[in-house]
Amino acid sequence: MTLDLKAATFLGGLRPFPVAVTTLYDGRPNGLMSLSAGAASIVPESPRATVSITKYNHSHDLISESGIFTIHLLSCEADQLDASLEILMALGGSSGRDGDKLANLNTQPGVTGAPILQDALVYVECRVAHSLDCDEQTTFVGDVVAAEQLRKGDRLDIGQAWSKLPREWLKAYDLNHEPQVESAREYRQRAAAAKA
Repeated sequence: MTLDLKAATFLGGLRPFPVAVTTLYDGRPNGLMSLSAGAASIVPESPRATVSITKYNHSHDLISESGIFTIHLLSCEADQLDASLEILMALGGSSGRDGDKLANLNTQPGVTGAPILQDALVYVECRVAHSLDCDEQTTFVGDVVAAEQLRKGDRLDIGQAWSKLPREWLKAYDLNHEPQVESAREYRQRAAAAKA
C-alpha cells in the first residue's frame, strides 16, 4: 500500500459547503470561513454541531476561551448571493488580529452573545461541549442552543462561491492562506517529534 496524495484530495469533496463561524470573547467578536462543519449527534431533541478550527486562526483562541460558536450557512439564491459573497470575503480574507472583520456586516447578538449574521441562510448557535486537540487544529463539538432559518433558498457550495469571487480577492486569499498552512505543518512536526 502507498500514500497517494492525489487520491486523498478526494476527501475535500466531502466538505462542499463553506460556513461562516462567529464567536465572541471578552467583548471581541470575530469570525472566519470554514469547510469543516457538520452535525455531531443523532439524537433529534439534542442536536450538536462540530467545527474544526486551525490553531493559527484568531477565532480558535476566542472559541477556546469563550466556549461559544455559531455556524452560518450562506445562500446561493440570486437575490442573496451578493450578501453571501460579502460575508465570505469579509471573514475569509484577513485575520481578526488585524481589525474587526464583522464591522461592515449585519449582525445581532445571539443567545450566547456570539454575533448572528443576519444575511445568512441558516444559523446554528452552540456552546462547546467537547473539544479534541488534533495537533494543528481543534475540533469543537457544541450543544445547539439556538438555530433558525433566516430566509428561504438553497446553500451556497464552495464551487459556486469560488466561481463568483473576484480574481484579485482569490489571489490575496491564497497568499494569506500560506502562513496558515505553514503553521499547520509546524504543529504537525512538533506532534510527530513528541511521539518519537
